[in-house]
Amino acid sequence: MARIPYFDPANATGRAAEAYKKLPPLNIFRMLGHSGDMLDAFTKFGNAILIHSDLDPILREIAIVRVGVLKGGKYEVHQHERISRQLGMSEDKIKAIHEGPNAAAFNELEKMVMAITDDIVANTRASDATFNPLSAKLPPKQMQELVIAIGFYTAVCYFLETFDVDIEEKGKEPTVDLSGKKA
Repeated sequence: MARIPYFDPANATGRAAEAYKKLPPLNIFRMLGHSGDMLDAFTKFGNAILIHSDLDPILREIAIVRVGVLKGGKYEVHQHERISRQLGMSEDKIKAIHEGPNAAAFNELEKMVMAITDDIVANTRASDATFNPLSAKLPPKQMQELVIAIGFYTAVCYFLETFDVDIEEKGKEPTVDLSGKKA
């Protein structure tokens, strides 16, 4: 149960009111409404990661779900496993995210993404051992997008877990439109 009441989007003003017109009725957004106009900035930043990134969406979701697993972010894991399925990720691969970087379901590049995600979450700065092999495979823009996604979704976990944001009831979750990489 959430630690504070969810915000009623009908009471939103300014940029938050405009943001709510475009957002699905997910509990994360209902909780974020208390932050006022920060809701708009938060969702724009999240959408930039999900929509305007050159990073392969499967690699991105592997990293995001792994952050959720490592940080104990139940809501984040739940929502991004849903997104992963919508993108066509196999159940074996989704399960493997919970196992770790050496899980058999991953190819070499996915193992590298898992390893650097683990490293950044644990140590803040990626070691040369995880950074160098991956930076030899991904261009600088995608490396930066990956690190930004890891950092942003770490902060999302802190928010979700601090406020005990509830996972939506089964069957009542809105469908998230992923056309054009939207989430």
